[in-house]
Amino acid sequence: MTPSLAVIFVNYRSSKLLLDALSSLYRETAGTPPDVWVVDNASGDDSRDRILDAFPAVQWIDMGYNAGFARANNAGIRAAGDKDVLLLNPDTIVLDRAVEKAYAQLCDSDFVACGVQLLNPDGSPQISGNFFMKGGLNHLLLLPYLGALLRWIGYRSGTKVPNVREAGSVHPVEWVSGAFLMVKRSAIRQAGLMDEDFFLYAEEVEWCARLGKVGPLCIFGEERIIHLQGETVQDGKGYSGLTTRKDFQLMLSNHLRVRKQFGVGWFLVLLLGYTAGVPVFFLGNIFTLRGLSAPAQFARNVARLWWWTPRIIGGRPHFYKVL
Repeated sequence: MTPSLAVIFVNYRSSKLLLDALSSLYRETAGTPPDVWVVDNASGDDSRDRILDAFPAVQWIDMGYNAGFARANNAGIRAAGDKDVLLLNPDTIVLDRAVEKAYAQLCDSDFVACGVQLLNPDGSPQISGNFFMKGGLNHLLLLPYLGALLRWIGYRSGTKVPNVREAGSVHPVEWVSGAFLMVKRSAIRQAGLMDEDFFLYAEEVEWCARLGKVGPLCIFGEERIIHLQGETVQDGKGYSGLTTRKDFQLMLSNHLRVRKQFGVGWFLVLLLGYTAGVPVFFLGNIFTLRGLSAPAQFARNVARLWWWTPRIIGGRPHFYKVL
């Protein structure tokens, strides 16, 4: 039974995926279905008509502009009143009553928030939970050549792997993927809503850091959903690029999160690491004859990070949207 749970989807031109997600949610709920809110980020298409025609019980919120992930979810969380909430991506398929089973376990535990095991479409496990690395230094692993060296040093020194690809039955973690993030209302009252400075990426990481000060988080590994990773992002899949506008949004959000969670010093360490990665990328591509277009695009994005640095360090509220 899930009457005390509200499920929140953020929609931006993803009605086809959302129809499949909603179908699976209702199909895989044996008891009373949860309240469902769809928060639309000015899709400008027929999403509303398509969703409400198929699922008239869904409650719809129009943001009126592309508000991103944090602001849109916050609108849904506010609308849900006193209910516990599940943030669920439109590019997900619920399996074997995963939502109500996870909710029953969460309610019967001391955990304040949980995720479930995410699966790729072929059934292979996908990273579902994570641990914080001091200062967000794990972001340096994305850097070409330099990242491979840092990864080798980390393995040689026995550094703890910062993520959980395949969870046990109950696997404590420090932050949970925003594709499926279920949170008790009592924890939200203490930790606050998601930080609305974020447009896209890293907002759930920063939120989990605050939720973790209220109580522990976990992955319920026996409950599973399919996550079509990156399908709702308009500029391609994946989260490891460095050269496109989407990649810059990710870089900016990650640096912003480090500033908020760990402070200015660690933010500067990360920024200087990315800056050092520019000449390494150029030299590596020269020696491997891979061309200089990608290093030049990366250098442009790092220069843009420096342009944003005074504002980030200043710490005043700002909507960091560049897409």
